[in-house]
Amino acid sequence: MDTEEKQLIKQILDGDTRAFKIFIETYRRLVAHIVFRMVANSADREDVCQDVFVKAYQNLHGFQFQSKISTWLARIACNTCLNYLEKRRLPLFDDRALEEMNFVSHNDDPYTEAADSDINRLLRHYIDALPVLFRAIVTLYHLDGMKYEEISQILEIPAGTVKSYLFRARRMLREKLVELEQEVLC
Repeated sequence: MDTEEKQLIKQILDGDTRAFKIFIETYRRLVAHIVFRMVANSADREDVCQDVFVKAYQNLHGFQFQSKISTWLARIACNTCLNYLEKRRLPLFDDRALEEMNFVSHNDDPYTEAADSDINRLLRHYIDALPVLFRAIVTLYHLDGMKYEEISQILEIPAGTVKSYLFRARRMLREKLVELEQEVLC
């Protein structure tokens, strides 16, 4: 952890509300990304994000600097979402909330762009159909660019399990795409 993050945490713990606002601004995208991928109800997403930051504030004094602050905060976000889903037993994310997220780069050719958009939508649909833990791992690894060890810390499962679940999730996605391809070709 760099000294700027340590200083920011110290300022927050000393009661500096401006420092906490900076903390929120710095990590808002990470928290929103996790929450929006896991919580279907758009009305509840903002509340869940706020709960994540409240929990972070309440527990910041216990942060031991043994991991990156982003890893610690992502763990809080995942656990908050899982607790929310357990209490509500609601369906998970539907793919309209993260339309700005792109899996494929944009192209100037309108036909290619339309095909890319369809592929993105289809991939999001299949990712969203994965079991919660698989979806979280795919999201953290491929969309947030986290390493196995970071995901392991966030989800509190062994790194080997992360690798195994990621492999299984990719296999599930590949099977769905092969099924679709066979349907289209027939």
